[in-house]
Amino acid sequence: MTEQGNENFPRRAFLARAAKAGACVSGACAAAYLLYDSKGPVPASKKQQLVTLPDFSVPAEPGRSMCIATGPDRKQTFNKAIDSLGGIERFVKTGDTVLIKPNVAFATPPMLGATANPQLVAQVARLCYSRGNAKRVIVTDNSINDPASCFQLSGIGTAARQAGAEILLPKPTLFAHTTLSGGELIRNWPILYGPFEKVDKVIGITPVKDHHRSGASMTMKNWYGLLGGRRNIFHQNINTIIAELAMMVRPTFVVLDGTQVMMTNGPTGGSVSDLRRTNTIIVSTDQVAADSFGATLLDLTPSDLPYLRKAQAGGAGTTDYKSLKPVIAEVAG
Repeated sequence: MTEQGNENFPRRAFLARAAKAGACVSGACAAAYLLYDSKGPVPASKKQQLVTLPDFSVPAEPGRSMCIATGPDRKQTFNKAIDSLGGIERFVKTGDTVLIKPNVAFATPPMLGATANPQLVAQVARLCYSRGNAKRVIVTDNSINDPASCFQLSGIGTAARQAGAEILLPKPTLFAHTTLSGGELIRNWPILYGPFEKVDKVIGITPVKDHHRSGASMTMKNWYGLLGGRRNIFHQNINTIIAELAMMVRPTFVVLDGTQVMMTNGPTGGSVSDLRRTNTIIVSTDQVAADSFGATLLDLTPSDLPYLRKAQAGGAGTTDYKSLKPVIAEVAG
C-alpha cells in the first residue's frame, strides 16, 4: 500500500522518527553529561591526582609583544601581524607540537561570527607547518553544543584538516582535575587536559564578540572551553572565572579576530546584522593587553570589563596595552 493510501502512515512515520530522534538526543545527553555535567569538584575522599598546565609562553622581546593590524583579508592581515612580531618562526620551532584552541562553542555557520573563522584557523595551522616546521598541529575545543556538529557547521573541522591539522574532540578520558594556585573558583575542577600533554606551544584564536554576561567574549573568555563539569555555575561569578582562566593558561600567543565584530546579541548572535566590520586583527603574547584593545572595537574601555582588572592583578598581563608599544600595521586592500 502506498503512503498516500494509508491514512495511518503519517502517525506511524512520526512515531518512528520521534523514536529515532529520542535515541539521538539520549546519546547526545549522555555525552553531554560525561563532558559537561559531571558532578564538578571531586569530594575530598575521592580526590584524583591534580594536574597543572605548563607555561607555553616565549621569552619577551621589547616592542614585539603585540601587533594591531588592519586589512580586509584575514589571512593577509594575520600574516602581516605575525611577521611584525618576528614571524611564526619566533614562536614555533622545528619539531614542535602545536595546540590551537579556537572558539568552536556553537554549531553555527562562520558567516554569523559566533565562532573562530575557519580560514584564519587554517592559516595559522598552515604557517606552523610551512614556516615553523611544526611536527604536529592539534585543534581542539570543548564546545557548548555537540562538539562534532560544532566543528562541522563552523567549517573549522574541514578547514583545519585541509591545512594538515588534527581535530581532537573532547571525551571523558581527556579530562583531569586541576587547582589554580590562589584561585577561588578553579579548585579541584575538571579541565580538558589531554590535548595539552606533550605539546610545546599553545595558540588561542577567537572573534571579538558582545557577551550578555561578561560584556565581551575575547581571548581570555576563549579558555572557558577548557572547563569540564557543570561549568555554567561559574556564570554567577563570570569576571572571576575569566580572570582565573587567564591565570591558568599561559599561551604562546593569541589571535583576536576583529575583522567582523559581534556588536549585539552575543555570544551566539544569529544574524549578520549583529556584526560590524572593523577589519582588525590583534596578535599578542599578552592576552590581557589583546582583550583590552579588543574592548575598544566593541565601543568599550578596559575599565568596562572587570575581569581585565582582575586578570592584571593576578599577573596574567596588562590592561595598559599602549605600554607594550604595539606595532601598528596595515594591509592594503
